[in-house]
Amino acid sequence: MTSAHADPYAQDGAYAWFRLAISILLSALGGSGIWAVVVVLPAVQADFGVDRADASISYTFTMLGFAAGNVFVGRLVDRWGIVWPVIGSAAALSAGFALAGLSSGIWTFSLAQGVLVGAGTGATFGPLIADLSHWFNKRRGIAVAAAACGNYLAGALWPSFIKWSLGSNDWRTTYFMIAAICIVAMVPLALMLRRPAPESAKSADMPASGKFGALSAGLSPRSLQILLIFAGLGCCVAMSMPQVHIVSYCVDLGYGVARGADMLAIMVGGGVVSRLLSGFLADAIGGVKTLLISSVAQCLALFLFLPFNGLASLYLVSLIFGLSQGGIVPSYAIIVREYLPAREAGQRVGLVIMATILGMALGGWMSGWIYDLTGSYQAAFLNGIGWNIMNISIMTFILFKGRPRAAVA
Repeated sequence: MTSAHADPYAQDGAYAWFRLAISILLSALGGSGIWAVVVVLPAVQADFGVDRADASISYTFTMLGFAAGNVFVGRLVDRWGIVWPVIGSAAALSAGFALAGLSSGIWTFSLAQGVLVGAGTGATFGPLIADLSHWFNKRRGIAVAAAACGNYLAGALWPSFIKWSLGSNDWRTTYFMIAAICIVAMVPLALMLRRPAPESAKSADMPASGKFGALSAGLSPRSLQILLIFAGLGCCVAMSMPQVHIVSYCVDLGYGVARGADMLAIMVGGGVVSRLLSGFLADAIGGVKTLLISSVAQCLALFLFLPFNGLASLYLVSLIFGLSQGGIVPSYAIIVREYLPAREAGQRVGLVIMATILGMALGGWMSGWIYDLTGSYQAAFLNGIGWNIMNISIMTFILFKGRPRAAVA
């Protein structure tokens, strides 16, 4: 058999790493759909003369489109490969930003964000990660984790670009600029991914039947998929509590918005570090153990928010939280490849990623609802811990059920 060193187009070969770099760039570009609406929200609100709740519906629509896009585009990737779905994503993003820039009211703006921008962004996260996973075997963990950092990179680059543009243009002109950047930059990058995955990617880590991953959880693929969906929902309901509400929490404590924004930045920065470290860990011990370690660490970090509310301690706990949670989401892609049919990786990864996105949306709303009922974030932190424990329980069950598929009777 030809080794990866002799064949640059084999799994873990030189081309695979080149493909990882292209995937990160595409994810960073496509991530514009998530971050742009956040930055222009105040300007959109003022332009359309609506209140903050009505203006915020555009973000909700975007996240719903993002969740749906991960599943729908994932199915297309399984059938046709990554190139045409990503080109379609670029077209959807470009059209969505342009139509949003031309919109005359908040509802047309929100529909453009949800149907086109959000769904277009979906292709550049879960489906892109699933496609990349076929190109790696020994280094699949770090490759998937690095690709998942493209979303964080988008969060660092796009807000800065948009703030710079808004200094001399209105939000509509800024949206037209983003539309042009997406179509001009993403299509050539997508065309660089035309080479199909090596045949070994669909068979090397599977038994002769070619139907399943190398590990068995002692469950049907459908049952395992359902468990992973609930696990993704649980971990991200918990994850959303600090990420969505840390600024408001700091305001309640009298520390102000700026301190809360600093803590959020620390969480994101810690998330990048933990996401990359989790990739190395997954290559060594597997996706389930990596996710379980990260989930337990996240749960412990949530507990730390309960007794410690001083300024210095909140900075430290925010760092601990960021360093604990970054590896959770990409670990699901590793688990799918370890346990489930490789030829269905796109749609199956997309389903779990959809669950994590819905978990973030549900958790953000639920924490605010609990705060309104109790007048405190203490109960909201406890709610997040409860959902986190559900995730830990599911992953522990999968861990103890799992075994090499060759050992299955």
